[in-house]
Order: sequence, then C-alpha cells, then structure tokens
Amino acid sequence: MFVRHPLFRPLAALALLLLVDLLLIPGFFRLELKDGHLYGSVIDIVNRAAPLMLAALGMTLVIATRGIDISVGAVVAISGTVAAMLIGGDMVMRHGVAEYVSRVPMAWALAAALGAALLCGAWNGLLVAGLGLQPIVATLILMVAGRGLAQLMTDGQIVTVYYQPYFFIGGGYLLGLPFALYIVGAVFLATALLMRHTALGLFIQAVGINPVAARLAGVRTATLIFLVYVFCSACAGMAGLMISANIKSADANNAGLLLELDAILAVTLGGTSLGGGKFSLVGSVIGALIIQTLTYTIYSLGLAPEVNMVVKSAVVFLVCLSQSAEFKTMWARLRGPALHSKQGGTI
Repeated sequence: MFVRHPLFRPLAALALLLLVDLLLIPGFFRLELKDGHLYGSVIDIVNRAAPLMLAALGMTLVIATRGIDISVGAVVAISGTVAAMLIGGDMVMRHGVAEYVSRVPMAWALAAALGAALLCGAWNGLLVAGLGLQPIVATLILMVAGRGLAQLMTDGQIVTVYYQPYFFIGGGYLLGLPFALYIVGAVFLATALLMRHTALGLFIQAVGINPVAARLAGVRTATLIFLVYVFCSACAGMAGLMISANIKSADANNAGLLLELDAILAVTLGGTSLGGGKFSLVGSVIGALIIQTLTYTIYSLGLAPEVNMVVKSAVVFLVCLSQSAEFKTMWARLRGPALHSKQGGTI
C-alpha cells in the first residue's frame, strides 16, 4: 500500500537526492544555532524553496482544472517592483542618527503589490474563463507584457530597497526558522482546509475531469476557473515579495525568470496530472523541495549550472512518459512477453 501511494515516488526521489548529498557533501545535515537562528544546508534549501513552494501551490489548482499559467514569473516581477518602488528607503536624521524610512507605509506597499498580482490573476481568469482562450495563449500574453510592464516601471534598472523591516519577509527568522516558511505554511494550511473541509476541492476535481459535466451538474465552472487563476497570481505575488525582500531590490529583468517552469515541474513531480482532475498540495510542496535540492546538489558538487537545465529537462521527459497512457500500454505489451518467457524458462 505504501509503494502504491501517490506520494511514494516524490518522497523516494527526495530521499535519494538527500542520500546523495549525505554521501558526497560533507556536513550536509549539520545544523548550527547562532543568535537563536538555525543555519545549515537543509535550512538553506527549504528557505530558498519557499517562493517556489508558493508558486507551486497556486499552479496546482490551475493545473487541476486543466489549465496552465506561464505568467507566474512576470507576476513575481510586477509585485516585487511595485513593493520596491513604493518602499524604497529614504535616509533621514533622527536624534543625530541616520536611518532609512519607507516612502509609504509598508502595509500599503505590500497591499498595492498584492493588489497588482490579483489584477494580473483577474486578467488571466477573464481571458480563460470569460473569453474562452486557451490557457497557455492567455497567460502567454501576460508573460510577455507583464515583464515588459515591470521593466517600464523601473526604466530597465534595478530598484534597491533600504528599508530594514521589509527584509524580514525574505530573510528574517522567527523562533529559529526562516520567516518565509511560516508564510508558506499559512498559505498551505488555509488552502488545504478549503480543499478538504469544503466542497471547493471536489468542484475543482470535477471541472478538471469533465468541465461540461460539471457545468451541467450545477458547478459554476467559469467562476471557479477565474478564482483559481486569481489565487495562482496571488501566490506568485507573495513569492515576488519574498524574492525582492531577500535580495533587497527589485530586478524586473531577472526576478522570477523561468519560475513558472519550475512550478509546473514541481506540481507534476508531486503527482498532479497535467490532464486535470486529482491533485496533491503536499506533493507539490515535495516537488518544490526536490527541485531546490537538485539545484543545491549540482552547485555544491561544482558542476556547471547548465547541467541543472539538462537534468530538469530529463526529469520533465520522464514525468511526461509516466503520465502517458500510450507509453504505459506500450510498456505493458513489452513486459508481457518478457515476463511470460521468464516464467516459462523457470518452469
């Protein structure tokens, strides 16, 4: 039963990567407590995986409804840019001491950044659910235009943030653990409760399996699809705040670049089918950890960064094969004669 569990393969893949790290990277599992904060390779991996976890959670619900959102990286750039431009950090003298203050209250800046992300999600949802455009085409529009808009807002320059409280979102610690993990945990818990203890999860599965039948059964498929795209962009917006706060700036050119592809890969690694229907939030989080662990392993072993891209491509290929009904049928046909021959030889 354990081997047949949907989470067995992603957990086995993560365990295999951790075993490689244990054998090849000295002190990989060593943890140190400094100033009340935990430090170590494992802490670094989960901290850097936090933005990808958020993006994967939003992408999970989109893929569960037979959709796709390739504008996640652009939304990350937009939200980070809006927050950085509003916060900035002007130096003032107080009691003879120089300190930086935010241009606008940080709460308003964060609300504006998340509001911009929600508008992006509403745009995608309107194109997909309202106008009936193909999800990959609809989100491709924002993928190109969104990053261009972020670059226009910054004139193609990197906007630096000097306001210390803003850095806590991406690099702060609470009770010894990175604060970003608490954000991911809160979003995951809220989403899981909605999916498990309300009919929303069942409706999303129904739309993913057969949207026509779901609509005839009374499910408001258009509204549901609209909301999942808004949720996906909201998660991307929070990821953008994390990334911007962590690097203490907004880089509209590179922030969130190719994050949408990593999010899609994390979701599929976690067991969610690209054909829609059943999905796993826990699996998506595990998939994000697999990707970040793989990246950390490649860099720690001194391999070229290009190797990471090749390995990810191979993983995507294998995942697609594992979800292909035709490949499974062909593999069963090839195994059939081999097993029959083996049994006959044994007899």
